[in-house]
Amino acid sequence: MSYIGVDIGTSVIKAASFDTDGRQLAVASQPAQVVSPRPGWFEQDMDDVFAAVAGVIGQLVGGGAAPPELIALTGQGDGVWLVDADGHAARPAVSWMDARAAVIVDRWQADGTVEAAFRRTGGAMFPGSPGPVLAWLDAYEPDVLDRARTAGYCKDMVMQRLTGLRATDASDASQPFLDPATRTYARDVLDHCGLAHRADLLAPVVEPVPAAGLTGKAATLLGLPEGTPVTAGPFDLPACALGSGVTAPGQGHLIVGTTLACQVIVDTLDLSGEVAGLTLALTTPGQWLRAMPAMVGTAALDWILARVGVPHAEVDDLLAETEPGAGGVDCLPYFSPAGERAPFVESGARARLDGLTMHTSTGELVRAVCEGIAFAARHCFEAASAGGTTLQEVTCCGGGTRSRQWLQLFADVLGREVRVAAKPEVGAYGAVLAGLAAIDTGVDTGVDTGGWTEPAAVVQPAPASMGVYAEKYARYLAAVGRARTEWKERSLTHPSDAVRGHPAGADDQPGASGGPA
Repeated sequence: MSYIGVDIGTSVIKAASFDTDGRQLAVASQPAQVVSPRPGWFEQDMDDVFAAVAGVIGQLVGGGAAPPELIALTGQGDGVWLVDADGHAARPAVSWMDARAAVIVDRWQADGTVEAAFRRTGGAMFPGSPGPVLAWLDAYEPDVLDRARTAGYCKDMVMQRLTGLRATDASDASQPFLDPATRTYARDVLDHCGLAHRADLLAPVVEPVPAAGLTGKAATLLGLPEGTPVTAGPFDLPACALGSGVTAPGQGHLIVGTTLACQVIVDTLDLSGEVAGLTLALTTPGQWLRAMPAMVGTAALDWILARVGVPHAEVDDLLAETEPGAGGVDCLPYFSPAGERAPFVESGARARLDGLTMHTSTGELVRAVCEGIAFAARHCFEAASAGGTTLQEVTCCGGGTRSRQWLQLFADVLGREVRVAAKPEVGAYGAVLAGLAAIDTGVDTGVDTGGWTEPAAVVQPAPASMGVYAEKYARYLAAVGRARTEWKERSLTHPSDAVRGHPAGADDQPGASGGPA
């Protein structure tokens, strides 16, 4: 007996199979293509994504093996995946990385829309989140919205193509329209965004996660029996937390991937404080994942390594041969063209490297960027825990965890024990755990006691380095505060249409083509 989890990532789509003891049996992957038709625009072809999902599942089935008892889906969140009644694309998917709606976010920040929505839902909107993207589409492509049946999410498109079920789960629906207390769509938030007339595009929320059987057509495509159970959700952030064994209030989770996601489970709703991050409904009633998904993680490290011509394999050596503090070089790691969305929302946020001299070494440059990312993580965790939840240990996953020296750096900056998730495919694993609970198979996953999710390693902070980083982190926060003032001024005086996504010849104001102003 086996189960297949599918993690539909932005750049890579993976499927992993697990046995009834939680052991990972096999993994298959295919790259996913993100296209940029204009600067700041990022889209994906849904047929290509679905074909890749079918491909990785196909690599794990067949050969005389018994068919899986479950296919569990998770995947990237946010963006807008517009589909027709059959789950086929009404237009290319607008990715969560997309920046075309930045001008709308700027306007909504100025007129109070972003704050009003946050005080209701606990979710801060950024250019690639569904609210601003839908408003942009309503302004510039209203005919596309008229033809579409659902403005959904990545995994939901795949679920509908596999099973015919039109649905989403509470975690994906949380951003930005779900009332976290009632777990139903908040009509007043749609009103704030000028999107009440598009409410019928939102898919029904199914708890704990959507579940249905493979259609005959999908079963033939995958080479599996018709009716094989399929579940969808939670999306990748809570799925990775679940797959890492993060299940109790106060436990933190860190994804060191292309983006940097810092999240803490809370059991009290706190909609005060700075407008930032997400409050995601979990499958356990009365618990939420307070998530701070920063825009850039290992992508920032990739950038500096490419500039200095150093391969990833040398990162550990460079970190080992340099001292905490990076020789006085400081980094603000905001490299995304869409700005930043956590622990604050600034569409004009840009990266900085300060303190360089002719004596700065390659290792110090790389360490400065690694430190900057770790400081961003601490900033995010502090924001996520601001409602009174005490952050305990942190469990991490993602490609960045392959560097033991960087893990030590994270532990030193956070001042907490850092645990490494037991399995590399934690997103797929978390989807399977949620799916097993949803279809009530009777399989004892032991998730509450860590039976399936014991850490692979534990890294303790080094007291001497903690002191150095406490001082440097204070300087980092001060630098961020100064930069935010400059970013706001720059956004007001030098808006970039190339990044902010105005179609050629379109009026600057949303609503120019008949959509909401």
